Amino acid sequence: MTTTKGRRQRHPQASSEKSDRRRHRAKRAIFAVCLIMLAAALAALGTWQVERLAWKRDLVARVDQRVHAPPVKAPARADWNKINAADDEYRQVTAAGMLANDKETLVYASTVLGPGYWVMTPLMLTDGTSILVNRGFVPTERRDPASRREGEVSGPVEITGLMRMTEPKGSLLKSNDVATDRWYSRDVAAIAQKRGVGTVAPYFIDADATANSGGLPVGGLTVIAFPNNHLLYAITWYGLAAMVLALLVFILRGERATRIRQQ
Repeated sequence: MTTTKGRRQRHPQASSEKSDRRRHRAKRAIFAVCLIMLAAALAALGTWQVERLAWKRDLVARVDQRVHAPPVKAPARADWNKINAADDEYRQVTAAGMLANDKETLVYASTVLGPGYWVMTPLMLTDGTSILVNRGFVPTERRDPASRREGEVSGPVEITGLMRMTEPKGSLLKSNDVATDRWYSRDVAAIAQKRGVGTVAPYFIDADATANSGGLPVGGLTVIAFPNNHLLYAITWYGLAAMVLALLVFILRGERATRIRQQ
């Protein structure tokens, strides 16, 4: 009886230890699954960045081809609905008409020549439509059109430059203030409405470096730059995934060593 009673006293303790081990293993298993899922998510992010890298390289190649291609006639009204940034931005185009200098708009600019303004002027076409043209940069002290009358062309002109997409609402840091006529981005529709310009193209043209009379505005200052950090991001995500897997291996080895010691 004494032996049987001793067995009965030890049995609940052994059962409790087994239960604790099962709970411990279950927690470890759940933690391991979470680590695997985390590593998979990080690897997926790395793969996405590799895909983005291929996309960015293709974009740069296409834009470079457009920039150095001969200029073509700017899209007319019938083709406006087909225009999109992926296929058309930075395309070399040309357009002929009359500059509406009395409707120019100054948009704040920071350039290699210093701070100042882009001179945005409607180019009135013979079909009754218009294209907003970024004629170029003027320094702050020359923002008044009266200080650069020589550059205010009054006759027919032909503009050659890069097609750009409208920049609605404002810059990253400041919003356009239409009421006070303060502009921080080249929002074609808003500028056209403010200046009373009728049917206007949904894009604008950055004029090339052809010199204007009097030297102002200064064209050809378009900055074409595409940040490309996708390879670095991909390496980072893959590296983190590898670290998580290494942690998982470390934990599994520790668990195995613990089981061996308990045997």
